[in-house]
Amino acid sequence: MTDLSSTGFTNSAVDWNRAYIWLISIVAALGGLLFGYDWVVIGGAKPFFELYFHVVSAAQSGWANSCALVGCLVGAIVAGALSDKFGRKKLLIASALLFVFSSIGNAIAASFSIFVAWRMLGGVAIGVASSLSPMYIAEVAPARMRGKLVSINQLTVVVGILLAQIVNWYVVRDLPQGASDEFIRNSWYGQIGWRWMFAFTALPAAVFFIGMLVVPESPRWLAKNGQSQKAQTILARIGGADYSAGAIEEIRATLASETGRVDFRGLLQPSMKKVLLLGVGLAVFQQWCGINVIFNYAEEIFRAAGYDISSVLKNIAWTGSINMAFTFVALGTVDRFGRRPMMQFGAASLAIVYAALGLCYHGRLTGLPMLVLVLAAIACYATSLAPMTWVVISEIFPNRIRGAAMAIAVAALWLACFVLTYTFPILNARLGPAGTFWLYSAICVCGFIFIRTNLPETKNKSLEQIEEELTGSGGHSAKAVGANTLRSACDTTHITVLMRKQLLYPNHEV
Repeated sequence: MTDLSSTGFTNSAVDWNRAYIWLISIVAALGGLLFGYDWVVIGGAKPFFELYFHVVSAAQSGWANSCALVGCLVGAIVAGALSDKFGRKKLLIASALLFVFSSIGNAIAASFSIFVAWRMLGGVAIGVASSLSPMYIAEVAPARMRGKLVSINQLTVVVGILLAQIVNWYVVRDLPQGASDEFIRNSWYGQIGWRWMFAFTALPAAVFFIGMLVVPESPRWLAKNGQSQKAQTILARIGGADYSAGAIEEIRATLASETGRVDFRGLLQPSMKKVLLLGVGLAVFQQWCGINVIFNYAEEIFRAAGYDISSVLKNIAWTGSINMAFTFVALGTVDRFGRRPMMQFGAASLAIVYAALGLCYHGRLTGLPMLVLVLAAIACYATSLAPMTWVVISEIFPNRIRGAAMAIAVAALWLACFVLTYTFPILNARLGPAGTFWLYSAICVCGFIFIRTNLPETKNKSLEQIEEELTGSGGHSAKAVGANTLRSACDTTHITVLMRKQLLYPNHEV
C-alpha cells in the first residue's frame, strides 16, 4: 500500500488506523500459522506413521515427507490463476476449508496411499495460503509498515511450527525412553497418538475461516477490477480520506498503460522477465539453503548426533522456540536495516554454520555442539531469509500481474522445496551428513552472490515506486503527484487541493 510519506505526506498528515491494519493483517497471517503447523507436524509424526504404514525405504520416506509439496505446487498455481480473477479473500477462505478437511482426513487415514492423498490436498491449502496471505498483507499495508506486517505472516508460520512441535511432544511425552520400534508400532502412540497431531490442525483452521469472512477484500485488487469506490472506502478506513485519494490515484497511474486482461504470458514481457527471475531465484534459494531439512528430518539429524527419540522431540521443541524468538528480532530489523543486507547476512551466516556442521559430522562429534549449531542455523535463518524472502516477493511484482507472478515464484519455491525434501534421504545416504551439509553450505555461498548482485533495496517504498524502479514503467500521474506534494506542508487540506489541481490540469505546474 502506498505510504503517503513516500510521496510527500508526512506521518502527521496521515492518521493511520493501526488497530484495523493490524487486525486484518493478523487474520490473513493465520494462513501462515496453518502453513507452518501442517508443514512441520509431519516431522514429529514420522517415527510413528512410518511404523504404522510399514514405510521402510528411503524413497518411501522421502515421498511421505515431500508428497504435500506436490499439492503446494498445485495450490500456488491455482492461487495465481484465480486470485486475479476472483480476489484474494475468496481463495483464502477456500484454503481454510481445505485445511480443516485435510487435517481430519490425515487423522483417520487407514492406508499409506490415503494418507498421502490427504497430505497432497493439505498441500494445496498450504500453496494457496503461502502465496496469498503475504500478498494480501502487502496490498493493505502502508509502505513504512509493510515489512513488519508481512513479517507477521512469517511470525505466524513460526508460531505454527512451534505449536506443531509442542503438540507432537505433548502427545508422546510419556513414551518410555529407549522404546523399541516393535513396542511403538503396537502401542497407543503408534496406532492412535500420531493421528491427534494431524487432527489438531482443524481448530486454528476453523478460526482462520471465520476471520476471513469478516476482513475486507484487497483494495488493490478492487481498484484493478473496477471497484474503486469500495477500494477507497477500505483505504479511507486504513488512513483517512486524503490518504485514500492519493493511494487510489497512484494505483490508477500504474494501471493506466496496462490492459485489463491478465495472463501468464504477460510475465514474459521484457520489462517483467528480470523481476520474475529475481523473485523465482530468491524463492528457490530460500528452500535450497537447506534449513527445511532440519525441520522435516530433525529426527534423523538429531539421532545421527547421538540423541534418542525422547531427547529428539525435546530438541525439536527447542528449535521451534529459537525460531520464534529470532523471528521477533526480524520484526524489529526488517524496516530498519532493510531487506538486502539482512538477506546477505542470512546467506553468509548459514554457509558458515553448515560448514561447521559438516566438520562436526565428519569428526563424529555428538551431543551439545551439534544442538548449538542447529539452533544457530535456525536463528540465522529466522532473522533473515525466512521473513525477508516473503516480504520481497510480495512487493516486487507490478500491480496488474502480482497474482500470476507471485504464483510463479511460490510455485518455484515449492518445487525447490520438493527437490530439497525428497533428495535429503538420498543425499544423506550417499554423501553422508557431512557431505550433505557441505553441499548446502556451497549453495548458500552462491545465494549470497545472487542477492548481492541482483537484489535492490525496497524498504520504505510504495509498491508503485518499486514497480517503476524495477520495470522502468509507472504513470506520469504518480510522479507528478509525488513531485508536487513534496512542496506542500503537512496541511492535509493543502495536499488535497494540490492533488485535485494536478488531476484537472496534468500538463501545468501547480
